[in-house]
Amino acid sequence: MLRRPARLGALLGEVGKYGRIARIALVERLAYRLDFILSTLLRFLPMLTTILLWLAVYAGAGQLSGGQLGGFSLKEMISYLLLVHISRMFSSMPGLAQGIARDIREGNLKKYLLQPISILPYLLSYRAAHKAAYITMTAVPYALLFFLCRDFFAGWPSAPVLAAYLLSLLLGFLIGFFLEAALGMLGFWFLEVSSFLYVMGTLTFFLSGHMFPFDLLPAVFAQVLKALPFQYLAYFPAAIFLDKVPQEALLSALMTEAVWALALALLASWLYRCGLRRYSAYGG
Repeated sequence: MLRRPARLGALLGEVGKYGRIARIALVERLAYRLDFILSTLLRFLPMLTTILLWLAVYAGAGQLSGGQLGGFSLKEMISYLLLVHISRMFSSMPGLAQGIARDIREGNLKKYLLQPISILPYLLSYRAAHKAAYITMTAVPYALLFFLCRDFFAGWPSAPVLAAYLLSLLLGFLIGFFLEAALGMLGFWFLEVSSFLYVMGTLTFFLSGHMFPFDLLPAVFAQVLKALPFQYLAYFPAAIFLDKVPQEALLSALMTEAVWALALALLASWLYRCGLRRYSAYGG
């Protein structure tokens, strides 16, 4: 009878441990507020050039006033591009895979083996804190941007759609994290993975729908890309907000996203366990 309370206490202890790690990481990131503000302002410049590019595309196609490309009007396309940046704010994990591979190569991974912390929960807590700090510090500039661009949006979605949108962002964070973590685990088998990570980053940028919505592609290619987990990094949340996902299909689509998040988590964990069998902690 004492085993169940003991297990519950151990579980709560683990949760509290990684919660404290997240709080420490949050304090650390909030110490660099000016860096957050400057990086956010610089992010607006590519957004501006992208909007100007699509204005030229619609003008060249003669669809500038009310016409559509791939089911997207000009206003919907610009609102999509703005929403994609919110999606990527949650799902992008700069430096995560590179950092894991570097720790493996330089022998720094042994700190996770000697201390009572596991690498994936630790990094997940750390990244969650960083995302919370980043979103907090950029909330005002992004709110101002969306206010200035409010005419491009038809209005707020309904409460169920908005809830599905927020949930898709959170699941997109998990998919982005575990995908990058799984790529970083390749450092157990390859001495240098930076070139591979660069290629994967470029492909992910395209396959996630960051450049344009999949609906502009031929139907066959669009269906293939929508069957991959990359769409949840950018395209899928934006499509939900713009009501491009039928409401009767929302629940099943979110469940599919959750399954992908779980599958990638299991993949990253499995690669880590397999890698440890051949790991030797030299250096560090």
